[in-house]
Amino acid sequence: MANANYSVKNVDSFIITGFDHLQNQKLLGFLILLTYLLILLGNNINLCIILTARHLHRPMYILICNLAVVDIMYSTTCSTTMISVLLIEIKTVSYYTCISRAFFYHLGDFTECMALTLMALDRFIAIRFPLRYHSIVTNSRVILLILLTWLAGFGVIGVLMSVVDSLPYCQPVIRYVFCEQPAMVRAACVDPEPYFFLPAMLSLWVMFGQLPFVLCTYAVVAYSVTKLSSTSSKKQMINTCLSHLIVLFSYYGPKMVSNLLTRIGVVLNLTERNALLIVSSLIPPLVNPTVYSIRTKEIRKRLADVFWGKKVAPIRLKAGSLGLS
Repeated sequence: MANANYSVKNVDSFIITGFDHLQNQKLLGFLILLTYLLILLGNNINLCIILTARHLHRPMYILICNLAVVDIMYSTTCSTTMISVLLIEIKTVSYYTCISRAFFYHLGDFTECMALTLMALDRFIAIRFPLRYHSIVTNSRVILLILLTWLAGFGVIGVLMSVVDSLPYCQPVIRYVFCEQPAMVRAACVDPEPYFFLPAMLSLWVMFGQLPFVLCTYAVVAYSVTKLSSTSSKKQMINTCLSHLIVLFSYYGPKMVSNLLTRIGVVLNLTERNALLIVSSLIPPLVNPTVYSIRTKEIRKRLADVFWGKKVAPIRLKAGSLGLS
């Protein structure tokens, strides 16, 4: 139970100590900085290409833009803290800076999950109902769905972080590598287990709700591919699914590993937990723009035209086409 004499005013700042035991902190800091710069470069390239090309103002590319914005926010909230600690050696983070970074970190995690689900749904409709795709999936409907996912994220994560903000803190130490809900709860003067219930429910919903739904769409698409008579059409469908599966695995992979190890009774030490946390936070934002730049035909073509200084001509897209090859 919390001591009644404590309140959040007892802690004005937190000290990040998750890297204290590492010897090569500068090297790790440089690698995180390099990864973060690549994330910013890749996602901003995708944003610029799509926003400046009117023929790419279509549902799928709006979803890619949304994912890019989410990835930039998601990676920034954790990377800036880690880079500051490792390279600049500033380990202190003010209380309200820490809680705001934790809020946007978890908001990015939530909206990343929802963005991948919307993209899977878009791909499913495009492949299963190609002739009706443009009547079902319109720009306005996609923007509305994106706004709803962000509003849901603000609501859910707002509740989560309001609970954290109300906790009494009696030690200004965070043993993890950046500010997040579990790290802040463990720094409070309370039994942390009851405060992990809501995050655990969210995690279960993601792993056993969102993920099975997305996998079901792939199963239906795989069945549809077997019905195609054209070899070229089959190849395009397979390439489309492969791109989405790479993105999906980069997001769910680390989470599945962490949950699986926990379920089978493997106890991870602090270093291993921090390593999984860093991987799950930085790999998806790095992989996503790379996949969509390389494997999306229209983005790849426009990027090549810009790089070689060619005049870009509008591309006429076929109905229901995902533009992936």
